[in-house]
Amino acid sequence: MTTTVLRPDAGKARDEPRVLGPGYRGPTFGIVFVVTLLAFEAMAVGTVMPVVAADLNGLALYAWGFSATLIAGLLSTVLAGGWIDRSGPMRPFLIGLGTFVAGLAVAGAAPTMWLFVFGRAVQGIGTGLAMVAMYVVVARIYPESLRPRVFAAESAAWVLPSLLGPAVGGVLAEHVGWRWVFLGLIPLVIPPTLLLVRALRGTEPPETTPRTSAGGRAVAAVAVSVGAAVLLYGLDAPGWVIVPAVAAGLAGLAFGLPRLLPAGTFRFRRGLPSVVLARGLLAGAFMGTDVFIPLALTTLHGFGPTEAGVVLTVAALGWSAASQYQGRSKRSRAFFVRLGAACVTTGIVAVTIALQVGGWAAAPAWLIGGAGMGFAVGSLSVLLLDNSSEDEQGVNSSALQIGDMLGTSLVVGIAGAIVAASGTDHMKLGLAAAGTLLAAVAALGIIAALRLETRE
Repeated sequence: MTTTVLRPDAGKARDEPRVLGPGYRGPTFGIVFVVTLLAFEAMAVGTVMPVVAADLNGLALYAWGFSATLIAGLLSTVLAGGWIDRSGPMRPFLIGLGTFVAGLAVAGAAPTMWLFVFGRAVQGIGTGLAMVAMYVVVARIYPESLRPRVFAAESAAWVLPSLLGPAVGGVLAEHVGWRWVFLGLIPLVIPPTLLLVRALRGTEPPETTPRTSAGGRAVAAVAVSVGAAVLLYGLDAPGWVIVPAVAAGLAGLAFGLPRLLPAGTFRFRRGLPSVVLARGLLAGAFMGTDVFIPLALTTLHGFGPTEAGVVLTVAALGWSAASQYQGRSKRSRAFFVRLGAACVTTGIVAVTIALQVGGWAAAPAWLIGGAGMGFAVGSLSVLLLDNSSEDEQGVNSSALQIGDMLGTSLVVGIAGAIVAASGTDHMKLGLAAAGTLLAAVAALGIIAALRLETRE
């Protein structure tokens, strides 16, 4: 007779929860599909924006094609945080996806650049609602041990869009028309919606959860959104208009941001405030560089949309690979944020230099920046949830998204103003100045990354 010897930990290994195990398979696939959809749109839009601007005669509004999405997302992100804490993530998530689809339709059919920018703003509203809801879904469905892997899976969802998004976007722009980059995504919203509806049931907060008033946060959100828009408008405005516009924009930000972000965020206070600040600084620096790479490659180095997209693909693949590594590592989350901040700063400096001397040299340079975001973003998400009680998960996730969106919109807008002011004749100089600014912002992200832990 043969005796079977079981290792003492064999049963325990089988019983450990897995992201694709029983009870988690549906929400995991749903989250990954939603992120894949949003990632494809982001990758494709970055590639086709030079074509859109040329077709709609809107080079002056190039940066607004990105900033409008982010500024509008600020408002919906704030409203989503309190809304989710009061009622759960299901309704905000579904409304967010529906609004995102409406924005795709408007942008895809836009006859003018201004209407295109409006459609992008509608997309931003939907994205803000959906993304905050997904953060809370992760917190309420998955145990703490699985959260790093869920966020790593979200980053892995960028792999297919990274491989196909720029290429498909470039091919569509060159042979079919850039409008199908937006209109073609609309039917793809249905599958992830069906997958997540079932998982979202039962994620309502307990009856004892405090019902925080959203009135003050809504006013602050309007002030920040309007302030950011006015500030960016002022930077592009001619003559004397720039002074009152910039002053009014800064006033709106000064009024609203202290009411939306953790106390001490702009003083680099240790713990949650620096988690939010690091995310905003790194996102702004990285995305500010990312959106101008296709413009630089097509304008200065004669690249087509498809070729320019390859550089973005390389960075996104670095992001995904680094995120997978950090998600499975036992090292501290703070270590990966610091490593990521250093890589993002190095990547921005390297790609700024590369764009001055040649086109393809930007690809390996931007791989470093993409890897940096992969190391940092998922780790910052885990640190945020670790620092949040259940009744604050929505508000704090909202704060993280606010830092992300505001940092990106302001940095992209300011860099865009610098590039636009340089004109096509001196674009190389304008891109160098913008790159210097973006590297400085990333360096501030390193400082924030050194203050993620609270002192005992």
